[in-house]
Amino acid sequence: MSAKIQVLVVDDETAILRFLKPALEANGYEMTSAGSVAEATKRIAAESPDVVLLDLGLPDGDGKDVIRRAREWSDVPIIVLSARERETEKIEAFDLGADDYVNKPFNVGELMARMRTALRHRMQRKAEVPVLTVGGLEVDSVRHRATRAGTELKLTPKEFELLSFLARHAGRVVTHKQILTAVWGPAHTEDTQYLRVYVGQLRQKIEAHADDPRIILTEPGIGYRIAEN
Repeated sequence: MSAKIQVLVVDDETAILRFLKPALEANGYEMTSAGSVAEATKRIAAESPDVVLLDLGLPDGDGKDVIRRAREWSDVPIIVLSARERETEKIEAFDLGADDYVNKPFNVGELMARMRTALRHRMQRKAEVPVLTVGGLEVDSVRHRATRAGTELKLTPKEFELLSFLARHAGRVVTHKQILTAVWGPAHTEDTQYLRVYVGQLRQKIEAHADDPRIILTEPGIGYRIAEN
């Protein structure tokens, strides 16, 4: 019998912990909890949980400090659960390395789906899959080619690099800054208009209808997300 997936919930609200524990256990997860930045950091280091559900409002600091510290050594999926809805909060959390952001109050079914996606992505990263299949596309990072329904897409090297980066994070929101840094380098982190032009060009080549995209989705004010199906 395989071990249960370990979920660390970082929240100091007992009502949230009481709500999440039976929901997680009913879906086959095992839950532990931490109520502060310091305790969360120690538990991530000592227990290596499979996924972290993180509130941002903690008694000894901001939950984003947990992301910052954990990313120094761990690639554990981190899903932020927060009542903070400002775009700047979400952007900073993603830039620090959060895998997803779910607003409170949240639907349990949606949260479980987000967790499954984050866990699947971690497994894919560890397996270093050379060919990714997302949104009806096949992206071959070894041969530097992308196909749709068996037909090769005519992409420029930079368009392929952009598509490949998005595909590696399929289902996950990636910020403008993360994309620009990865594809164009740190000197271009503010060139969001430049990125929009390339995304528009890419959509013209991979979408059935570029003006109604179904593969590369815009997250207003934050970045982009590539659909998995």
